[in-house]
Amino acid sequence: MNKLIDMHCDTMLEAWRKNKPLKDIDLSINLDLLKDNDCLAQFFAIFMSPIEQKYMTAWELFEKVHSYYGEQLKSFENIVAPVLCKGDIEQNSKASKISSMLTIEDGVLLEGDIERLHKVFDMGVRLITLTWNFENSIGYPCSDDPEKNAMGLKDFGIDVVREMNNLGMLIDVSHGSEKLFFDVCKYSDKPFVASHSCAKSLCNHRRNLTDLQLKELGNKGGVVGVNFEKSFLRDDGEPATFDVIIKHLLYMKSKAGIDALGFGSDFDGIEDNGELINYSGFEKLLERMQKHFTDDEIDKISHENALRVINDVLPSK
Repeated sequence: MNKLIDMHCDTMLEAWRKNKPLKDIDLSINLDLLKDNDCLAQFFAIFMSPIEQKYMTAWELFEKVHSYYGEQLKSFENIVAPVLCKGDIEQNSKASKISSMLTIEDGVLLEGDIERLHKVFDMGVRLITLTWNFENSIGYPCSDDPEKNAMGLKDFGIDVVREMNNLGMLIDVSHGSEKLFFDVCKYSDKPFVASHSCAKSLCNHRRNLTDLQLKELGNKGGVVGVNFEKSFLRDDGEPATFDVIIKHLLYMKSKAGIDALGFGSDFDGIEDNGELINYSGFEKLLERMQKHFTDDEIDKISHENALRVINDVLPSK
Protein backbone atom coordinates (compact mmCIF):
# COMPACT_ATOMS: atom_id res chain seq x y z
CA MET A 1 0.00 0.00 0.00
CA ASN A 2 1.16 3.55 -0.75
CA LYS A 3 2.23 5.77 2.11
CA LEU A 4 -0.44 8.33 2.97
CA ILE A 5 -0.60 11.98 3.94
CA ASP A 6 -4.10 13.20 4.84
CA MET A 7 -4.23 16.99 5.07
CA HIS A 8 -7.33 17.36 7.24
CA CYS A 9 -9.31 15.61 9.95
CA ASP A 10 -11.30 16.80 12.96
CA THR A 11 -10.28 13.84 15.11
CA MET A 12 -8.40 15.87 17.72
CA LEU A 13 -11.45 17.87 18.84
CA GLU A 14 -13.64 14.76 18.94
CA ALA A 15 -11.01 12.81 20.90
CA TRP A 16 -10.66 15.68 23.38
CA ARG A 17 -14.43 15.75 23.81
CA LYS A 18 -14.43 12.02 24.59
CA ASN A 19 -11.28 12.35 26.73
CA LYS A 20 -9.98 8.94 25.73
CA PRO A 21 -6.57 7.80 24.46
CA LEU A 22 -5.92 8.59 20.81
CA LYS A 23 -4.34 5.19 20.24
CA ASP A 24 -7.54 3.16 19.95
CA ILE A 25 -10.41 5.60 20.44
CA ASP A 26 -13.57 4.64 18.52
CA LEU A 27 -13.35 7.27 15.79
CA SER A 28 -12.69 7.28 12.04
CA ILE A 29 -9.04 7.96 12.80
CA ASN A 30 -6.93 6.73 15.69
CA LEU A 31 -3.26 5.86 16.01
CA ASP A 32 -3.85 2.14 15.54
CA LEU A 33 -5.72 2.76 12.28
CA LEU A 34 -2.97 5.09 11.06
CA LYS A 35 -0.22 2.62 11.89
CA ASP A 36 -2.05 -0.35 10.37
CA ASN A 37 -2.75 1.51 7.12
CA ASP A 38 0.69 2.91 6.28
CA CYS A 39 0.14 6.52 7.33
CA LEU A 40 3.16 8.69 6.65
CA ALA A 41 1.66 11.87 8.12
CA GLN A 42 -1.70 13.01 9.46
CA PHE A 43 -2.75 16.65 9.75
CA PHE A 44 -4.66 17.00 13.03
CA ALA A 45 -6.84 20.11 13.12
CA ILE A 46 -7.89 21.88 16.28
CA PHE A 47 -11.28 23.05 15.07
CA MET A 48 -12.55 26.26 16.66
CA SER A 49 -16.02 24.83 17.19
CA PRO A 50 -18.89 27.30 17.70
CA ILE A 51 -20.40 24.79 20.16
CA GLU A 52 -17.57 25.19 22.68
CA GLN A 53 -17.28 28.91 21.94
CA LYS A 54 -20.70 29.38 23.54
CA TYR A 55 -19.07 28.92 26.95
CA MET A 56 -15.36 29.56 26.39
CA THR A 57 -13.22 31.75 24.15
CA ALA A 58 -11.59 30.41 21.01
CA TRP A 59 -8.19 30.79 22.67
CA GLU A 60 -9.32 28.83 25.73
CA LEU A 61 -10.62 26.07 23.45
CA PHE A 62 -7.32 25.96 21.61
CA GLU A 63 -5.35 25.69 24.84
CA LYS A 64 -7.51 22.86 26.18
CA VAL A 65 -7.33 20.76 23.00
CA HIS A 66 -3.64 21.58 22.61
CA SER A 67 -3.01 20.26 26.12
CA TYR A 68 -4.77 16.99 25.24
CA TYR A 69 -2.74 16.78 22.00
CA GLY A 70 0.51 17.19 23.92
CA GLU A 71 -0.50 14.47 26.38
CA GLN A 72 -1.20 12.06 23.53
CA LEU A 73 2.14 12.76 21.85
CA LYS A 74 3.92 12.07 25.13
CA SER A 75 1.89 8.95 25.95
CA PHE A 76 2.45 7.39 22.53
CA GLU A 77 5.86 8.78 21.60
CA ASN A 78 6.88 5.33 20.41
CA ILE A 79 4.17 5.53 17.71
CA VAL A 80 3.83 9.19 16.72
CA ALA A 81 6.04 12.28 16.54
CA PRO A 82 5.36 15.93 15.64
CA VAL A 83 6.24 17.73 12.42
CA LEU A 84 7.87 21.07 13.16
CA CYS A 85 10.51 21.49 10.43
CA LYS A 86 11.21 20.35 6.90
CA GLY A 87 12.67 16.86 6.93
CA ASP A 88 10.83 15.81 10.11
CA ILE A 89 8.48 13.49 8.24
CA GLU A 90 11.33 11.61 6.61
CA GLN A 91 13.17 11.40 9.95
CA ASN A 92 10.07 10.15 11.77
CA SER A 93 9.46 7.57 9.06
CA LYS A 94 13.00 6.21 9.44
CA ALA A 95 12.22 5.77 13.14
CA SER A 96 9.01 3.88 12.19
CA LYS A 97 6.84 6.66 13.61
CA ILE A 98 3.72 8.33 12.25
CA SER A 99 4.14 12.06 11.72
CA SER A 100 1.59 14.43 13.22
CA MET A 101 1.09 17.92 11.81
CA LEU A 102 -0.84 20.18 14.20
CA THR A 103 -3.18 22.65 12.48
CA ILE A 104 -5.88 25.16 13.41
CA GLU A 105 -9.20 25.29 11.57
CA ASP A 106 -10.36 28.93 11.73
CA GLY A 107 -7.98 31.77 12.52
CA VAL A 108 -10.64 33.34 14.74
CA LEU A 109 -8.44 32.76 17.79
CA LEU A 110 -5.88 35.31 16.55
CA GLU A 111 -8.37 38.13 17.20
CA GLY A 112 -6.27 40.68 15.34
CA ASP A 113 -3.15 39.98 17.41
CA ILE A 114 -0.10 39.00 15.34
CA GLU A 115 1.71 37.92 18.51
CA ARG A 116 -0.82 35.11 18.85
CA LEU A 117 0.35 33.82 15.49
CA HIS A 118 3.88 33.63 16.88
CA LYS A 119 2.57 31.94 20.02
CA VAL A 120 0.71 29.16 18.19
CA PHE A 121 3.77 28.64 15.99
CA ASP A 122 5.88 28.20 19.14
CA MET A 123 3.24 25.72 20.38
CA GLY A 124 3.77 23.56 17.30
CA VAL A 125 1.06 24.71 14.88
CA ARG A 126 2.24 24.53 11.27
CA LEU A 127 -0.95 25.23 9.29
CA ILE A 128 -3.90 27.57 9.78
CA THR A 129 -7.16 27.42 7.86
CA LEU A 130 -7.65 31.18 7.63
CA THR A 131 -11.44 31.19 8.03
CA TRP A 132 -14.22 28.78 8.81
CA ASN A 133 -17.85 29.65 8.01
CA PHE A 134 -17.86 33.08 9.63
CA GLU A 135 -16.02 36.35 9.20
CA ASN A 136 -13.01 36.77 11.47
CA SER A 137 -10.15 39.25 11.90
CA ILE A 138 -8.30 37.67 8.93
CA GLY A 139 -11.03 37.78 6.32
CA TYR A 140 -14.25 36.38 4.93
CA PRO A 141 -15.57 32.86 4.29
CA CYS A 142 -17.06 31.40 1.13
CA SER A 143 -20.68 32.31 0.47
CA ASP A 144 -23.51 31.72 -1.98
CA ASP A 145 -23.93 35.51 -2.03
CA PRO A 146 -21.71 36.94 -4.82
CA GLU A 147 -21.20 40.20 -2.90
CA LYS A 148 -19.92 38.37 0.18
CA ASN A 149 -17.76 36.07 -1.96
CA ALA A 150 -16.10 39.22 -3.30
CA MET A 151 -14.85 40.12 0.20
CA GLY A 152 -11.39 38.73 0.88
CA LEU A 153 -8.46 39.31 3.22
CA LYS A 154 -8.60 42.21 5.64
CA ASP A 155 -5.48 44.31 6.27
CA PHE A 156 -4.67 42.12 9.27
CA GLY A 157 -5.18 39.06 7.08
CA ILE A 158 -2.54 40.32 4.64
CA ASP A 159 -0.17 40.72 7.59
CA VAL A 160 -0.99 37.17 8.71
CA VAL A 161 -0.27 35.72 5.26
CA ARG A 162 3.08 37.49 5.06
CA GLU A 163 4.06 36.49 8.59
CA MET A 164 3.04 32.87 8.01
CA ASN A 165 5.38 32.91 5.01
CA ASN A 166 8.16 34.31 7.21
CA LEU A 167 7.62 31.80 10.02
CA GLY A 168 7.21 28.78 7.77
CA MET A 169 3.53 27.96 8.23
CA LEU A 170 1.20 26.50 5.62
CA ILE A 171 -1.69 28.73 4.57
CA ASP A 172 -4.98 26.91 4.06
CA VAL A 173 -7.73 28.53 1.97
CA SER A 174 -10.46 25.90 2.42
CA HIS A 175 -13.62 27.66 3.69
CA GLY A 176 -12.35 31.00 2.36
CA SER A 177 -14.19 33.26 -0.07
CA GLU A 178 -13.15 33.39 -3.72
CA LYS A 179 -11.66 36.84 -3.13
CA LEU A 180 -9.72 35.57 -0.12
CA PHE A 181 -8.32 32.75 -2.29
CA PHE A 182 -7.04 35.17 -4.92
CA ASP A 183 -5.76 37.57 -2.26
CA VAL A 184 -3.64 34.72 -0.89
CA CYS A 185 -2.41 34.09 -4.46
CA LYS A 186 -1.39 37.74 -4.58
CA TYR A 187 0.24 38.15 -1.19
CA SER A 188 1.77 34.74 -0.45
CA ASP A 189 5.29 34.10 -1.66
CA LYS A 190 5.00 30.43 -0.79
CA PRO A 191 2.75 27.63 -2.08
CA PHE A 192 -0.50 27.21 -0.14
CA VAL A 193 -3.14 24.52 0.17
CA ALA A 194 -6.88 23.97 0.06
CA SER A 195 -6.65 21.18 2.60
CA HIS A 196 -10.16 19.75 2.20
CA SER A 197 -12.05 20.89 -0.91
CA CYS A 198 -13.49 19.45 -4.13
CA ALA A 199 -14.34 20.65 -7.66
CA LYS A 200 -17.24 23.10 -7.96
CA SER A 201 -17.91 22.16 -11.58
CA LEU A 202 -18.80 18.65 -10.40
CA CYS A 203 -20.65 19.64 -7.23
CA ASN A 204 -22.00 23.16 -6.96
CA HIS A 205 -21.25 23.78 -3.29
CA ARG A 206 -19.88 27.11 -2.07
CA ARG A 207 -17.01 25.28 -0.33
CA ASN A 208 -15.66 23.84 -3.57
CA LEU A 209 -13.10 25.36 -5.93
CA THR A 210 -13.89 26.82 -9.34
CA ASP A 211 -11.90 25.84 -12.42
CA LEU A 212 -9.97 29.12 -12.22
CA GLN A 213 -9.12 28.54 -8.56
CA LEU A 214 -7.88 25.04 -9.34
CA LYS A 215 -5.73 26.37 -12.18
CA GLU A 216 -4.22 29.10 -10.02
CA LEU A 217 -3.57 26.72 -7.14
CA GLY A 218 -1.63 24.51 -9.52
CA ASN A 219 0.26 27.49 -10.92
CA LYS A 220 1.30 28.50 -7.39
CA GLY A 221 2.63 25.01 -6.65
CA GLY A 222 -0.10 24.33 -4.11
CA VAL A 223 -2.15 21.25 -3.31
CA VAL A 224 -5.88 20.56 -2.95
CA GLY A 225 -6.94 17.70 -0.68
CA VAL A 226 -10.07 15.99 -1.98
CA ASN A 227 -12.73 15.99 0.75
CA PHE A 228 -14.85 12.89 1.49
CA GLU A 229 -17.87 14.88 2.70
CA LYS A 230 -20.82 13.80 0.55
CA SER A 231 -22.24 17.31 0.12
CA PHE A 232 -18.94 18.45 -1.43
CA LEU A 233 -18.73 15.42 -3.73
CA ARG A 234 -22.20 15.16 -5.23
CA ASP A 235 -25.35 17.23 -5.62
CA ASP A 236 -27.74 14.33 -5.00
CA GLY A 237 -26.88 13.98 -1.30
CA GLU A 238 -25.92 10.32 -1.61
CA PRO A 239 -22.94 9.00 0.43
CA ALA A 240 -19.37 9.19 -0.83
CA THR A 241 -18.22 6.40 -3.14
CA PHE A 242 -14.77 5.54 -4.41
CA ASP A 243 -15.90 6.32 -7.94
CA VAL A 244 -17.13 9.83 -7.17
CA ILE A 245 -13.93 10.66 -5.26
CA ILE A 246 -11.91 9.46 -8.26
CA LYS A 247 -14.13 11.53 -10.55
CA HIS A 248 -13.18 14.67 -8.62
CA LEU A 249 -9.50 13.72 -8.66
CA LEU A 250 -9.55 13.21 -12.42
CA TYR A 251 -11.34 16.50 -12.98
CA MET A 252 -9.01 18.43 -10.69
CA LYS A 253 -6.04 16.84 -12.45
CA SER A 254 -7.34 18.28 -15.74
CA LYS A 255 -7.51 21.79 -14.27
CA ALA A 256 -4.75 22.00 -11.65
CA GLY A 257 -2.36 19.28 -12.82
CA ILE A 258 -1.29 16.03 -11.19
CA ASP A 259 1.20 17.83 -8.92
CA ALA A 260 -1.64 19.70 -7.19
CA LEU A 261 -3.65 16.71 -5.95
CA GLY A 262 -3.82 15.21 -2.49
CA PHE A 263 -6.19 13.94 0.19
CA GLY A 264 -8.07 15.91 2.85
CA SER A 265 -10.52 13.37 4.21
CA ASP A 266 -12.31 15.53 6.82
CA PHE A 267 -12.75 12.32 8.85
CA ASP A 268 -14.45 12.86 12.22
CA GLY A 269 -15.80 16.13 10.89
CA ILE A 270 -18.28 14.47 8.51
CA GLU A 271 -21.31 12.43 9.48
CA ASP A 272 -21.19 9.78 6.75
CA ASN A 273 -17.93 8.24 5.52
CA GLY A 274 -19.69 6.35 2.73
CA GLU A 275 -17.75 3.47 1.19
CA LEU A 276 -14.57 4.39 3.02
CA ILE A 277 -16.04 3.53 6.47
CA ASN A 278 -12.94 4.93 8.24
CA TYR A 279 -9.24 5.54 7.59
CA SER A 280 -8.79 1.91 6.54
CA GLY A 281 -10.88 2.71 3.44
CA PHE A 282 -7.89 4.46 1.88
CA GLU A 283 -6.53 1.05 0.87
CA LYS A 284 -9.53 0.23 -1.33
CA LEU A 285 -9.61 3.77 -2.71
CA LEU A 286 -5.99 3.50 -3.84
CA GLU A 287 -6.74 0.11 -5.42
CA ARG A 288 -9.61 1.64 -7.43
CA MET A 289 -7.39 4.53 -8.47
CA GLN A 290 -5.06 2.11 -10.26
CA LYS A 291 -7.60 1.91 -13.10
CA HIS A 292 -7.30 5.65 -13.72
CA PHE A 293 -3.83 6.76 -12.60
CA THR A 294 -0.29 5.48 -13.07
CA ASP A 295 1.69 4.25 -10.07
CA ASP A 296 3.76 7.45 -10.13
CA GLU A 297 0.59 9.56 -10.17
CA ILE A 298 -0.87 7.64 -7.23
CA ASP A 299 2.36 8.22 -5.28
CA LYS A 300 2.02 11.95 -5.95
CA ILE A 301 -1.61 12.06 -4.83
CA SER A 302 -1.16 9.81 -1.80
CA HIS A 303 1.81 11.62 -0.28
CA GLU A 304 4.47 13.13 -2.56
CA ASN A 305 2.65 16.35 -3.45
CA ALA A 306 1.74 17.15 0.15
CA LEU A 307 5.27 16.28 1.28
CA ARG A 308 6.74 18.61 -1.34
CA VAL A 309 4.64 21.56 -0.16
CA ILE A 310 5.43 20.83 3.50
CA ASN A 311 9.15 20.85 2.78
CA ASP A 312 8.81 23.96 0.59
CA VAL A 313 7.14 25.95 3.36
CA LEU A 314 8.16 24.70 6.80
CA PRO A 315 11.27 26.15 8.45
CA SER A 316 14.64 24.45 8.39
CA LYS A 317 15.87 22.93 11.61
